Amino acid sequence: MDLSLDMVAMLVAVATLAGFVDAIAGGGGLLTMPAMLMANIPPLFMLGTNKLQATAGSLSASITMILNKKVHPKEIWQAMVACFIGATLGTIAVQLSQPDLLNDAIPCLIAIIGIYYLFAPNLGKIRTNSRLTLNQWRYGAIPLIGFYDGYLGPGTGMFLGLSGVLGRGYDLIQATAVAKLLNFTSNIASLTFFIIGGKVFWSVGFAMMIGQFFGASLGANLAVKGGAFFIRPTIVLMCFAMLVKYVFFNE
Repeated sequence: MDLSLDMVAMLVAVATLAGFVDAIAGGGGLLTMPAMLMANIPPLFMLGTNKLQATAGSLSASITMILNKKVHPKEIWQAMVACFIGATLGTIAVQLSQPDLLNDAIPCLIAIIGIYYLFAPNLGKIRTNSRLTLNQWRYGAIPLIGFYDGYLGPGTGMFLGLSGVLGRGYDLIQATAVAKLLNFTSNIASLTFFIIGGKVFWSVGFAMMIGQFFGASLGANLAVKGGAFFIRPTIVLMCFAMLVKYVFFNE
């Protein structure tokens, strides 16, 4: 499948913006997936190509967070493994079932997150007491979110971030940093199966990866510098943007 240079340039620009937004709050797929469908990329190839370019963004954001000492991979490697396994199972499951029921529940879940962040102004500003033990979080909550990412995916970064804030008492910076690394892990798991299935549009994916990488690097740096003051309103905005998309623009 060949796309015009103008169309590829548009997709790269969208990927750059998506990488920027995704590094801060999640929800970048809200931008990239409709753009690829508009470019007449078949749905399965769209999903595989979206995972390819999103992996570059989550890698870039993860590197930025690690270099700024906001997350240490050796401290969460067990959660990364659990997330990988969950995403692998989710990717397998979605090929064997119809995700309509879970897809219908997405707007409700996103609305809950947006409202929670909106009306909890102190949420994530400072570290608080953990509501989940470390094992409950990394072997319970994280693989479930990983499964969701492999099964459907929209809003995964938001769910991972909220699990860190509510489950482990992280501040928003640390929760965002941990979420990026875990999201990279789940992206790798899902991407592997799309590659095996031959459902990746490589030329477009590689071009979009460039935009994702630089957009995510910029977004992650702004998140580090702006902290909760910058991250929280961005999450609320993206939650309600995704809600509008699901309620009014889904067929």
